[in-house]
Amino acid sequence: MPTTERYVRTIVEQSTELARQARGALDKAVAHCPGWTVADLVAHLVEVHWFWATVVDQQLAAAPTSARPARPDRDHLIDRFLVGAQRLADVLARADQSAAVYTWAPSRHDVAFVTRHQVQEVAVHHWDVANALGQRAGLDPTLAADSVDEFLTFSLSSDLDPADPPRPPLDGALSLIAADVDRAWTVRDSQPGTVLVVDGVHAAATLTAPAFELLLWLYGRVELDASAPADQVGRRLRALSTMD
Repeated sequence: MPTTERYVRTIVEQSTELARQARGALDKAVAHCPGWTVADLVAHLVEVHWFWATVVDQQLAAAPTSARPARPDRDHLIDRFLVGAQRLADVLARADQSAAVYTWAPSRHDVAFVTRHQVQEVAVHHWDVANALGQRAGLDPTLAADSVDEFLTFSLSSDLDPADPPRPPLDGALSLIAADVDRAWTVRDSQPGTVLVVDGVHAAATLTAPAFELLLWLYGRVELDASAPADQVGRRLRALSTMD
């Protein structure tokens, strides 16, 4: 697993590049966030960074009850975003990663979960901004594979965290193979409407792509070439995500 230092450095790097691309493009529509412009997405991240920096800095056992910061005005939005991203990075860097804090994951309530998840939060939204501009964004394959692993562990309907309302069953098994790093996962039904994830390739239906593309596929950002069985199980798999 990557180090805390690497997670934090990536959050800053992704945020810096996101800000660079977003400047002068605040009115662009964000295709995979219906009704949002780039400005809305950046404002969302300002709140996300405030939320998790507050949780970790104050070691809260529940979501913050204090008033959320007002949305920055347009002229200061990017600068405010960069300040918030750096504050989050600083808070995460100095925090005890094993300290207990609020998270939305039933099986993990520590700072390490927050640190790890914030990499994919900013990387996927960085891709959203780049995509709105017809540009590209990426993520180191090792970090991308780690994000896929985290998503499959915590963001699918599982026995520990079943989706509400319940989702249809996966009705099959699918192996996800990262083409650019030595990682693979197989997802199969556990109970109706929940899934079990195991390491390695154990299914006839497979989906192979670079790790970051697998992550974007899980988030519904891209489509990947797949055989008919893999495509069918894959669509059901994405429907089992508990992420908004």
